[in-house]
Amino acid sequence: MSDAVSSPFDDIRRLITTMPGPDEAAVEAVRTRDRQLTKPTGSLGRLEWIAEWLAAWQAKPTPSVDRPLVCVFAASHGVTAKGVSAFPSDVNRQMLENFAAGGAAINQICAAYGLGFKVFDLAIDMPTGDITEADAMDEKSCVATMAFGMEAIAGGTDLLAIGEMGIGNTTVAATIYTALYGGPAEHWVGRGTGVDDEGLKRKVAAVEAAIAHHSDTLKDPLEVLRRVGGREIAAMAGAILAARLQRIPVVLDGYVATAAAAILHAIHPSTIDHCIAGHLSAEGAHQDVLGRLGKIPLLALGMRLGEGSGAALAAGLVKAAAAVHRDMATFGQAGVSERLS
Repeated sequence: MSDAVSSPFDDIRRLITTMPGPDEAAVEAVRTRDRQLTKPTGSLGRLEWIAEWLAAWQAKPTPSVDRPLVCVFAASHGVTAKGVSAFPSDVNRQMLENFAAGGAAINQICAAYGLGFKVFDLAIDMPTGDITEADAMDEKSCVATMAFGMEAIAGGTDLLAIGEMGIGNTTVAATIYTALYGGPAEHWVGRGTGVDDEGLKRKVAAVEAAIAHHSDTLKDPLEVLRRVGGREIAAMAGAILAARLQRIPVVLDGYVATAAAAILHAIHPSTIDHCIAGHLSAEGAHQDVLGRLGKIPLLALGMRLGEGSGAALAAGLVKAAAAVHRDMATFGQAGVSERLS
């Protein structure tokens, strides 16, 4: 009988070992139908790949997007006390109210594309610890927040787009990337919501201070998450895991949302195979991160808003890819001659 004591993080690690893989038979069914559709093979480019990706992770020979959902996780950060943002933390509560009133950019995007929308308040009035001098979360609360994120899809969906909102969270994401990948903080830190040069210096200093404070404890990706992460990042990681277990493909938003995927990828690269990068953020280091994760973004619109906006726009493309594959006529149905050879 073992004397080892199980920790909350051990539950997450065990869960990862039970995740299903892609359904290759469903992928082959998509490829077979694609060859029969009224178009030259490959002429729809990545739309054809998206249909295959959907089939692989929905485990459906005819993939569909009938109940797409955008989930935005909102949290606050103690590190904002170091002057790392162009906006005060009061904006967190105000933006939650704006979401509820339907006044944010994400509300309009979801309405335009027929996407469901949910916002999750992760104790917005209680900032996490200031990562420059304390842990963001303890292990138990970090796992509880991941579990909360896992419940976000309880109502059912067939495509999940994840995003976040939280003043100061680009500083937190930059710290996560520095902890995972190394290199100077300047490489990973961007202007976020638009800080000036002095604000950028404060962000770099905050990341450097956080890494120095936690330097002996950042070998384990889950420890990186709890010590220098945030509640919204933990919740998004949980949502990504739950989606995999329920065979729901995931569209990632930008720089901060990708940090949740990077934590899981660092545990095991296959953990995020069911995720696609919705867009390339204007936050400079995002392209580097996506390259390390092996993700090619669907869109590159120079956006840096967060709140799931890029993922929601990309979800519209995913919906279109599924509809094209499902509803296009075959050569036989349309009476169109096939190519000669």
